[in-house]
Amino acid sequence: MRRCKGANVLNVQSWTKALFLACCLVLVVPQTAQAAKKHSAKSAHRLAAHAVVKTPLKSKATVARRNAELRLTTTPTRRVSLVRMAPVAAVPLSFGQLYGLHQTTDQLDLKSSVALVIDQDTNEILLSKNSQAVLPIASITKLMTALVVAESRLAMDEPLTVTDEDVDMEKRSRSRLRVGTQLTRLELLHLALMSSENRAAHALGRSYPGGLPAFVTAMNRKAHELGMNDTRYVEPTGLSSDNQSSAKDLATLVKAAHQHQVIRELSTSPEYQVEIGNRPMQFHTTNRLLLNSGWDIGLQKTGFINEAGRCLVMQAKLAGRKLIFVFLDSTGKYSRLADAERVRKWLTEGGLKTSS
Repeated sequence: MRRCKGANVLNVQSWTKALFLACCLVLVVPQTAQAAKKHSAKSAHRLAAHAVVKTPLKSKATVARRNAELRLTTTPTRRVSLVRMAPVAAVPLSFGQLYGLHQTTDQLDLKSSVALVIDQDTNEILLSKNSQAVLPIASITKLMTALVVAESRLAMDEPLTVTDEDVDMEKRSRSRLRVGTQLTRLELLHLALMSSENRAAHALGRSYPGGLPAFVTAMNRKAHELGMNDTRYVEPTGLSSDNQSSAKDLATLVKAAHQHQVIRELSTSPEYQVEIGNRPMQFHTTNRLLLNSGWDIGLQKTGFINEAGRCLVMQAKLAGRKLIFVFLDSTGKYSRLADAERVRKWLTEGGLKTSS
């Protein structure tokens, strides 16, 4: 009986232990699973930091090093969006740079590779730098365009319309004159000289009797008449690098153009307003020296294309003398104007003799 009773007691105790363990599993396992879920949700960075603190190390330096290593290895990875950068187009060299003209030194350290200053009345050369070099002349071309128009005796009040033919397809240059704009020949000439409007200049050439080919022929014929033997024109705007000349020839052109009052007045106008589609539109000069009281400019024209660099021609009075300035292939947006200021200062400080 005792044996049997002991066995029963053992069975009861075993059964009781099994029941107790089962209840513990029912109660503890969900909590453990929930805790594990929360624990796994913690960031790897916090887990690593906890691990670092608990890890026995030999020195503070070692602690710092291992902490740093763990931070690097456990920091969540960020998704970095790579931006594809457009390739930067290299600015093409000007003809003057290709010819090595910028290597020519001068006493004024001019940024223009070509410069010439002469007396309009006596042809005395006051400054010369590569004046025989033949280079693209950009919108200085428009000075010959204006000379041909001025001497054509065409009606200046005749309305002309800007067409698709006047849109620049070579350089894709911008213009404020939309296709369909109607202005008089005089207004187009004003915008071509003052604001260097390419569509205005092209429309002037296209509307010439015989069309554009006849106009270009007239440009080259006039250059030949003036003795501009280094000069060649292929179109009336200057957008083509095939329009080329020398500083010596351009001084001759300035002298001839200065004889026409209409070219003098329009080229030195600081601003001008025209009606385009019943809406007033304001245009401004491309030459800031016109706004400088230190200059007495009687005629001017600026120009720029990559092949020509920055260009400037002017007629101005200095110390009572009429001088012609030519700057070609200048580097920098304002360097041609700075060159003109350097020359003016040099002439005045050097005691430029007053014309009798």
